[in-house]
Amino acid sequence: MGGILVSVLIGAIAGYIAGKIMNKGMGLLICILVGIVGGFLGSWLFDLLGAAPKTNFWGQLIVGIIGSVVLLWLLSLLKKK
Repeated sequence: MGGILVSVLIGAIAGYIAGKIMNKGMGLLICILVGIVGGFLGSWLFDLLGAAPKTNFWGQLIVGIIGSVVLLWLLSLLKKK
Protein backbone atom coordinates (compact mmCIF):
# COMPACT_ATOMS: atom_id res chain seq x y z
CA MET A 1 0.00 0.00 0.00
CA GLY A 2 2.84 2.38 0.81
CA GLY A 3 4.42 1.80 -2.60
CA ILE A 4 1.23 2.86 -4.35
CA LEU A 5 1.00 6.06 -2.31
CA VAL A 6 4.63 6.88 -3.05
CA SER A 7 4.04 6.27 -6.77
CA VAL A 8 0.99 8.56 -6.72
CA LEU A 9 2.98 11.24 -4.89
CA ILE A 10 5.89 11.01 -7.33
CA GLY A 11 3.42 11.00 -10.22
CA ALA A 12 1.69 14.10 -8.92
CA ILE A 13 4.99 15.95 -8.53
CA ALA A 14 6.24 14.78 -11.96
CA GLY A 15 2.96 15.77 -13.62
CA TYR A 16 3.01 19.18 -11.95
CA ILE A 17 6.60 19.88 -13.01
CA ALA A 18 5.94 18.63 -16.55
CA GLY A 19 2.88 20.87 -16.75
CA LYS A 20 5.02 23.86 -15.77
CA ILE A 21 7.73 22.90 -18.29
CA MET A 22 5.15 22.54 -21.08
CA ASN A 23 3.23 25.60 -19.86
CA LYS A 24 0.02 23.65 -19.25
CA GLY A 25 -2.31 24.65 -16.45
CA MET A 26 -3.76 21.45 -15.02
CA GLY A 27 -5.67 20.50 -11.91
CA LEU A 28 -4.30 18.13 -9.27
CA LEU A 29 -6.13 15.05 -10.58
CA ILE A 30 -4.88 15.64 -14.13
CA CYS A 31 -1.34 16.21 -12.79
CA ILE A 32 -1.49 12.87 -10.97
CA LEU A 33 -2.83 11.04 -14.04
CA VAL A 34 -0.29 12.63 -16.40
CA GLY A 35 2.51 11.87 -13.94
CA ILE A 36 1.53 8.22 -13.47
CA VAL A 37 1.11 7.58 -17.21
CA GLY A 38 4.26 9.62 -17.85
CA GLY A 39 6.16 7.46 -15.36
CA PHE A 40 5.20 4.33 -17.27
CA LEU A 41 6.03 6.00 -20.58
CA GLY A 42 9.37 7.25 -19.24
CA SER A 43 10.29 3.82 -17.89
CA TRP A 44 9.41 2.24 -21.24
CA LEU A 45 11.48 4.83 -23.14
CA PHE A 46 14.46 4.37 -20.83
CA ASP A 47 14.21 0.59 -21.25
CA LEU A 48 14.20 1.01 -25.05
CA LEU A 49 17.36 3.09 -24.80
CA GLY A 50 18.99 0.54 -22.52
CA ALA A 51 19.20 2.98 -19.64
CA ALA A 52 17.72 1.41 -16.53
CA PRO A 53 15.86 4.06 -14.52
CA LYS A 54 16.95 4.55 -10.95
CA THR A 55 14.77 3.06 -8.26
CA ASN A 56 15.28 5.86 -5.76
CA PHE A 57 13.01 8.89 -5.39
CA TRP A 58 15.05 11.25 -7.56
CA GLY A 59 15.54 8.73 -10.35
CA GLN A 60 11.84 7.92 -10.45
CA LEU A 61 10.99 11.61 -10.40
CA ILE A 62 13.29 12.40 -13.33
CA VAL A 63 11.95 9.47 -15.36
CA GLY A 64 8.38 10.55 -14.51
CA ILE A 65 9.04 14.15 -15.55
CA ILE A 66 10.63 13.11 -18.85
CA GLY A 67 7.80 10.69 -19.58
CA SER A 68 5.17 13.28 -18.65
CA VAL A 69 6.76 15.93 -20.87
CA VAL A 70 6.80 13.45 -23.78
CA LEU A 71 3.17 12.55 -23.06
CA LEU A 72 2.06 16.20 -22.98
CA TRP A 73 4.01 16.87 -26.18
CA LEU A 74 2.35 13.93 -27.94
CA LEU A 75 -1.08 15.04 -26.73
CA SER A 76 -0.45 18.57 -28.00
CA LEU A 77 0.44 17.14 -31.44
CA LEU A 78 -2.82 15.17 -31.51
CA LYS A 79 -4.83 18.15 -30.33
CA LYS A 80 -3.55 20.37 -33.18
CA LYS A 81 -4.94 17.99 -35.82
